[in-house]
Amino acid sequence: MIHEDLQYTAEHEWVRLDGDVAEVGITHFAQEALGDIVYVSLPKVGDAVIAGQPCGEVESTKSVSDIYAPLSGTVLEINEQLDTEPQSINQAPYASGWLFKLRLNDPTQTDTLLSSSQYEEQTRA
Repeated sequence: MIHEDLQYTAEHEWVRLDGDVAEVGITHFAQEALGDIVYVSLPKVGDAVIAGQPCGEVESTKSVSDIYAPLSGTVLEINEQLDTEPQSINQAPYASGWLFKLRLNDPTQTDTLLSSSQYEEQTRA
């Protein structure tokens, strides 16, 4: 379940761009590998995040995994619903299970993201 209108990272985050704002989540592939998600730790609104650096965690019944910032920027909004309903990531990773939104420092950084076909190729390997 890969959406053609999104961009992706090798670490299994997805990015939905709207101008210089990026909505970020983890992919269907990632949530499936993690299993039932029971807790999410997200960056705080106003935090500066750096592309490729951990900025949160997802805890499942199987393991704890880092969330990596797909791009550098400032966190504008977090999905507060995940505090009480972390399973939203399992149920709808591309909709109600989004993680956070950030304002990009450098919109050209999106050139480093994977296209849907590149991400699909990676998940087959």
